[in-house]
Amino acid sequence: MSALEILAVIGIIGFVIFRQIQGEPLRGKRTVVLPAILTVIGFSDLHGNGGHMQPADVTCLVIGALGSAVIGAGFGVMMRLEARNGYLWARLPVRGLWLWGALVAWRVAAMAMAGAAHAHVAASSSTLLFSLGVNRLAQAAVIMLRALAMGVPFAPEKDGTSFMASAFERNHTASRGRVPSAGAAFNHGRSTWQGEHDRSDWSAADPQQPASDDARFQPWRRS
Repeated sequence: MSALEILAVIGIIGFVIFRQIQGEPLRGKRTVVLPAILTVIGFSDLHGNGGHMQPADVTCLVIGALGSAVIGAGFGVMMRLEARNGYLWARLPVRGLWLWGALVAWRVAAMAMAGAAHAHVAASSSTLLFSLGVNRLAQAAVIMLRALAMGVPFAPEKDGTSFMASAFERNHTASRGRVPSAGAAFNHGRSTWQGEHDRSDWSAADPQQPASDDARFQPWRRS
């Protein structure tokens, strides 16, 4: 990886951190598709650096990718998600910055481990883009699961469409058609009966006298 590519990776990370801390509407293509593209480009970059991958390289790359994925899942869990104007909005709390520190520390440790194992490809800077893509993909997977559970779709793209809109619509339809449990049905019936009971008064025993007259006729009150 050239110095220009390293600077590009640093710029991408800085841009992502700024958007996460500031908070933004989450669009599906940026959240899911872009990390997938970064992962594919990073993986192809591993084969295009002129080195031949040894078994030690594969082992170190798998270990490094697993660590990056775990940290990415941590990002997805820590991200604050909410619905704004009917669409998904997210912000990373400031304390989530330690996850970026953990990611950097993990990459340094993984590259040091690969260097000690003489896995020259895995120890090179060519793994940066690949590990970043894996990290972002893991975050996207957790966010998608949380968004589906919330029933809040991704924000619309520039063309007005929403990523995975059909999946969110099916999930919303299924949740509306779900049969309530016996406990939920009992609680609903009890609350309904209680509401009717609270609205009733002693005037119901004498249907011939209007409730308004009962309200005026209160002999136990002194004038």
